[in-house]
Amino acid sequence: MTFPIERPRRLRRTETLRSMVRETTLSPKNFVLPLFAVPGKGVRKEVGSMPGVFQLSVDELVKEAKLAHKHSVPSVILFGLPEHKDPLGSGGWDAQGPVAQAVRALKDAVPELCVITDVCMCEYTDHGHCGKLVKRRGQTEVDNDATLELLAREALCHAQAGADIVAPSDMMDGRIAKLRQTLDGDGFQDVAILSYAAKYASGFYGPFREAADSAPQEGDRRGYQMDPANSREALREVHLDIAEGADMVMVKPALSYLDVIAKVRAEVNVPVSAYNVSGEYAMVKAAAKNGWIDEQRVMLELLLSIKRAGADIILTYHAIDAARALGA
Repeated sequence: MTFPIERPRRLRRTETLRSMVRETTLSPKNFVLPLFAVPGKGVRKEVGSMPGVFQLSVDELVKEAKLAHKHSVPSVILFGLPEHKDPLGSGGWDAQGPVAQAVRALKDAVPELCVITDVCMCEYTDHGHCGKLVKRRGQTEVDNDATLELLAREALCHAQAGADIVAPSDMMDGRIAKLRQTLDGDGFQDVAILSYAAKYASGFYGPFREAADSAPQEGDRRGYQMDPANSREALREVHLDIAEGADMVMVKPALSYLDVIAKVRAEVNVPVSAYNVSGEYAMVKAAAKNGWIDEQRVMLELLLSIKRAGADIILTYHAIDAARALGA
């Protein structure tokens, strides 16, 4: 008895057939748009290494968020550039700082928009590291436990301004428990925590450091961000953060860590997000500018790969362009 030759191509013959059996669907509802808030009015300064991305004063940031919402992008994440920086990053918990102002303005202008705030000190410290620096064993390093207090003050400031979700990106041990305790103790039990649980010490962050003016003045962040060689460690970090009270977890960057996204998705039942970071965005823009790739096709293919790996939520600078391409 002979068997017929298998013909998987039968189900690829037309777009209707392909769409009927498509395993992964990309939607604007999956996207979070990162925005950079700066002091002033009428400020719209393009980031040189990130075409189409701007440092925005609050009034301009509201316009950008409204455009994202118009195209069905349901959420933004805010990063702040303070007027002044200091060793502790006190601008991070300034109720009149650009992030707190932006949160209030967004909740007033687009109340249905989900507003996430990045919680870290690197944007606010004059040294560019993610916490308070101390000298130990002849070396300068971030003081983990002292930094927790600063992060808690920042998260509370954002919650008081009206943030729906706070997202600590510092990679200090014990930060989720500290933030949850602080938020709950001040009556913000409903503010969710999105943990940058598996944040790697990556070379893909360069353009972001221009956008957020957050490059370390000395050394690097490999003492607290994860070693790119490790994936089992990522699962440990994720489980610890969930145990401490994280409502969602993140893998950052995305494209070089699709295997980590898949492993995290297989291990946990909370929502999983991934950050399609600045360097990943900049490479697409640069290649498209040179005519080497079809920008829209590659953009959607990359975002689809992140979704296929298991991410429920994708933080991406492509959010508005991708939403338009998807017909939103």
